[in-house]
Amino acid sequence: MAPQPTEDERVILNGMTWQDYERLLADRGDQAGARMAFLDGTIELMRSSFHHEGVKKTLCRLVEAYADERGLDLNGYGSWTLKNALVGRGLEPDACYALGVPGGDLPQLAIEVVWTSGGLNKLDIYRSLGVGEVWIWERGAGFSVHVLRDGRYEKATRSALLPELDLALLQSFVESPNQSQAVRAFREALRGSTGG
Repeated sequence: MAPQPTEDERVILNGMTWQDYERLLADRGDQAGARMAFLDGTIELMRSSFHHEGVKKTLCRLVEAYADERGLDLNGYGSWTLKNALVGRGLEPDACYALGVPGGDLPQLAIEVVWTSGGLNKLDIYRSLGVGEVWIWERGAGFSVHVLRDGRYEKATRSALLPELDLALLQSFVESPNQSQAVRAFREALRGSTGG
């Protein structure tokens, strides 16, 4: 078996139209493949590395464990294709969530893992689409939280959607090599804390 790539693979296509983007999405269909984003005539095709996917899955499991421990109705929607032809923007987040059932065509929270730098400005795409909150976990840097206010993202120290979540505590478990152990330890830490 060939070794897994350690970096994300990214292809950038310039001079593309919205119709090109829609056609690529349709050609791919529901099959697993490269995630796609569209911004200002550029299409990004990205295939995540083994490490990227591991961090993403661990992070999702931790967020879901937090919601379970706190009795929150959190619904996950994976790499839901978010797009709007009127603003000419589209992408597929690493993960996205809504508290309760989403009240429209957008999740309330999108999560991006940046394992390999480069590519399109995803925050600009999310802003144009109107996603209320974006968490970016970047290798070597940890979390940044971006909350949409008055049409612009503001960096925040806490989540607006999950304000009691201690992101530093969450971060301490994200890069664990054993996801199940990380989730169990995170749950224990949450049960031992009063605010969470």
